Amino acid sequence: MAEFTMELNDEQKEVRDWIHGFAADVVRPAAAEWDEREETPWPVIQEAAKIGLYSLDFYAQQFFDPTGLGVPMTMEELFWGDAGIALSIVGTGLAAVGVLANGTEEQIGTWVPQMYGDPNDVKVAAFCSSEPDAGSDVASMRTRAVYDEAKDEWVLNGTKTWATNGGIANVHVVVAVVDPDLGSKGHASFIVPPNTPGLSQGQKFKKHGIRASHTAEVVLEDVRVPGHCLLGGKEKLDERLARAREKAKAGGVGVPPAGGWGRVKNAAMATFEASRPAVGAMAVGTARAAYEEALEYARTREQFGRPIIDNQGVAFQLADMRTQIDAARLLVWRASWMATTGKPFTSAEGSMSKLFASEVAKKVTAQAVQILGGNGFTREYPVERMHRDAAIYTIFEGTSEIQRLVIARTLSGMPIR
Repeated sequence: MAEFTMELNDEQKEVRDWIHGFAADVVRPAAAEWDEREETPWPVIQEAAKIGLYSLDFYAQQFFDPTGLGVPMTMEELFWGDAGIALSIVGTGLAAVGVLANGTEEQIGTWVPQMYGDPNDVKVAAFCSSEPDAGSDVASMRTRAVYDEAKDEWVLNGTKTWATNGGIANVHVVVAVVDPDLGSKGHASFIVPPNTPGLSQGQKFKKHGIRASHTAEVVLEDVRVPGHCLLGGKEKLDERLARAREKAKAGGVGVPPAGGWGRVKNAAMATFEASRPAVGAMAVGTARAAYEEALEYARTREQFGRPIIDNQGVAFQLADMRTQIDAARLLVWRASWMATTGKPFTSAEGSMSKLFASEVAKKVTAQAVQILGGNGFTREYPVERMHRDAAIYTIFEGTSEIQRLVIARTLSGMPIR
């Protein structure tokens, strides 16, 4: 088991500097263009693939880093470059995590490589959980998966929304209801292979921020997938559903699950729990980028015959911004280290890291705009885009309110609503 440390080793520093160089030399120069175009930056993804940055091997190395710091370090540097382009590069990872969290070794080996493709033919993947009437409230999910025993196929029907890479993905991972009587316990995840009939892209959203990342609805109409596309397999699902039914009969309404109300697990939550510290690292990257822009501006911008950083009103803001960014990073690193070393989130540390870092990103980017004044409000300076991008962190993969609910339930053991 790796000892916790706040010092990156030489190999990690080398990887960090490599990613930072790509973010500085390739991502940042392209950021404004793809933000305006609101299109997937395929050329940038391909460049990332050519150098091995967009690949299963690279993310596997970071995912299995024994210190737990490989993934947050990667996310921070890429999102320091630009959040929209970075999300296009790492968005496939959420689907991959969905398979890693719920799939068998055979499923992982079969489907995860197809999510990335190769440098000459890059692919992306999509994780589809949210629905028009079921975002944070996963228990209200309506997309159904019905087993056709005669053909050993699952038939999926429903509409997913807010899906990163939805409709343009090579592989879709879809969370669906298999037993509606069990609420969120009756969910399962399915692989929808490439070119499966019945899956189509619905509305593509025009967004406030992260515009270079493709976000759309995914419509499922009598989508048939082979039985082996059920993540984890049917035997494991049947056992899990049987246990849930027995607990429901024995406990009834109002009885907390084993481990307390904050530790309910289902197919979607297993994915989000694994990815929340990574989202916190994304927020840290954006916040850090905005802080650095504001610091440089404050050093060079003169008013009343001196740099504006000479004024306490500006200097103290920068001091607070840096302090909050460092605190957010430490929460992210702690949660990432705990997850990697098998330490349970007994106080919802994963949600803590995502909550704090996302709130810091919103606050720091707003302060950066304020420090730049009128210039910060224009698209001539990147803090305007960073401020728009930062808004997503308190929304996706569990809003700040949901994170607080998870934390409060975990700490209290009560079904707080």
